[in-house]
Amino acid sequence: MNALTPWSKWIIAALIGAVGLVSTAASAGPTLDRIKSRGLIKVGVGTTPGFFAPDNSGRWQGFFIDYGRALAIAVFGDATKIEFTSSSPQQRLPALQSGEFDILLSGVTVTITRAFKLGFHFGPTIFYDGQGILVRKDSGVTSASQLDGATIGIQSGTTGELNIADFFRKNAHRFTPVTVEDTSEFVAALESGRVDAITQDSSDLAAKLVQLKKPNDYVLLPERLSKEPLAPAVAGGDDRWLEIVNWTVNATIQAEEWGITSQNVDSFLKSEDPAVQRFLGVDPSLAQAIGLDPKWAYNIIKTVGNYGEIFDRHLKPLGWERGYNRLWTSGGLLYSPPFR
Repeated sequence: MNALTPWSKWIIAALIGAVGLVSTAASAGPTLDRIKSRGLIKVGVGTTPGFFAPDNSGRWQGFFIDYGRALAIAVFGDATKIEFTSSSPQQRLPALQSGEFDILLSGVTVTITRAFKLGFHFGPTIFYDGQGILVRKDSGVTSASQLDGATIGIQSGTTGELNIADFFRKNAHRFTPVTVEDTSEFVAALESGRVDAITQDSSDLAAKLVQLKKPNDYVLLPERLSKEPLAPAVAGGDDRWLEIVNWTVNATIQAEEWGITSQNVDSFLKSEDPAVQRFLGVDPSLAQAIGLDPKWAYNIIKTVGNYGEIFDRHLKPLGWERGYNRLWTSGGLLYSPPFR
């Protein structure tokens, strides 16, 4: 075989490079390709009012639901290009793993086991939570440390199972776990006296508290047994899809930091700040680099609002304070990387 001349080698290298560019242009990543081919995003959610629940007309509403709609806006420019499906804590991760969902927005806690052993990737923490305990007031219990020997209701498939065991082991106390899979039975177990207490993320317990027949007969104990950073979860192996999720969440946080709301976003289109111009697509260079519509962040804020607006719309009516879920500039933990 004749040796290749330098010119021939250059031609071959150029052809290989061209093929690579064509492949990149043709595929936006397997998940995004699948979503665009299907015409909608499939999202797994829970059934906790304030976070994710159908309203009286059957339309899904809630804090996490708005993040699903923000994602549909980023991908399609249309908040309706999305399908929400309720999934139990036991079913949600296997369903994501099997490809039944493109993303979970069901209040999944970020853990190292889920990342390394199960292969899931997580977007930014959307809600900082902690595990709580709900008891009857007439029990006289005012602290988790008084529950030595108690019967505790636990929902299987959650991080709560391990957290409560760790808590009692660390305090040299004993308890009897009662695992309940069905959410309605979980609450009924406390009302019927089958268990002395139930434990779950405090946000979930606060929502369940108002659903009880006599809410004033129960109290959420002050302790938080764990850190529960709740974030979007996606299947591993598709970096581009993960980045779209990341920056969709970050856009709502960044907008709040700049004071950009659904009501005043149009006025910011005239801003002379180059960072704001890139963020809102007045300068299209950023959007071109990431392959989204130049107005993707503008459309998100215009339609669902910034983080604070989403929080206030769904969680403030339930009595939730921002707490750790304030911006870093206000003493909280929310922080967006730079949009540049």
